Amino acid sequence: MTLGQIALWGLVVGLVMSLVVITGFAYTTLLERKVLARMQARVGPNRAGYIPLPGRGKQEKKLLAGFMQPAADAVKLFFKEDPTPAKADWLVYNLAPMLAVIPAILILGVIPWAGKIPGLVPEQYDYFAIVPGLDVAALFVLAVTSIGVYGVVLAGWASNSKYAVLGGIRASAQMISYELAMSLSLLVPVMIANSMDLGVIVAAQKGQWFIFLQPVAAIVFCIAALAELQRAPFDLLEAEQELSAGFNVEYAGMRFGMFFMAEYMKMISFSAIAATLFFGGYRGPFVDQVPVLGFVYLFIKIFIGLFLMIWIRATFPRLRYDQLMLFGWKVLLPISVVNFLVVAVFIVLAEEGLFAPILSFFGF
Repeated sequence: MTLGQIALWGLVVGLVMSLVVITGFAYTTLLERKVLARMQARVGPNRAGYIPLPGRGKQEKKLLAGFMQPAADAVKLFFKEDPTPAKADWLVYNLAPMLAVIPAILILGVIPWAGKIPGLVPEQYDYFAIVPGLDVAALFVLAVTSIGVYGVVLAGWASNSKYAVLGGIRASAQMISYELAMSLSLLVPVMIANSMDLGVIVAAQKGQWFIFLQPVAAIVFCIAALAELQRAPFDLLEAEQELSAGFNVEYAGMRFGMFFMAEYMKMISFSAIAATLFFGGYRGPFVDQVPVLGFVYLFIKIFIGLFLMIWIRATFPRLRYDQLMLFGWKVLLPISVVNFLVVAVFIVLAEEGLFAPILSFFGF
């Protein structure tokens, strides 16, 4: 393929994958409402869309109850009144929701979704991604996730509301506190695979996922990602009881819906990144023989990640602000720094051959 053909191919694949993930975002909201309802012994959404089935007596069974709820929510958001506060900064107020959504979509570009599928992946590359073969993909992920905080902070500032400003300030402090630990944990699989290309990191996990080599880095990354997503128990920037929804208190209609979309799309993106870095990515049984299975394996891992996030929301109470800061700076950051140094020293010593006698003693 020529460079122009590859660019056109990337554009088409990016459009298709974005549509898939946007649809996935809509049904992630339904999944969350259904799972939370089940965990709290409630019924959950079951009115908007169902297939009626005959039941016992006069009772009617509802198959796939609530599957049209995301469409009903979207229609409600589109037609809801969307006022702008009188003293808000109009330009920044309207720009902030876009700054929150765009990074959530950009992250999808570097995620390897499957192996080399003949006829679907250009011959230059070994795996299926919107932008395959990017040598600085891990760095790209860190850079793009950092941009997301600007949307939240600017939304809080531009709303000209005390609750919104407090939510924005909390967002910036929280992001800075947990981003360091997340970055250091992300560098561990990069060092083990000796590459920042996420496709190479997935290929290096053939036979053994990195979570078994580095469980500490995996746990720290997952906790820090949860804080980066501002999900419970780290959702202090929109704490309803304290800040009345925080940074997005003045937003309504589709502008509020864009913040909603950004949160759930980031949940999907971070689940995919965690699966790529520590859980083998698209790898699974028979994926070398049938590369299309990579899509199935990665979607299953993303679904498990989403379910765990919802489960944590239903289980853990929200941290206090001082507990949030203390946990980030005095627990997660020291652990990630020590773990990073230990892995770096171990890799250098292994490359120098220090462990060769020990490995030969055990027959390796």
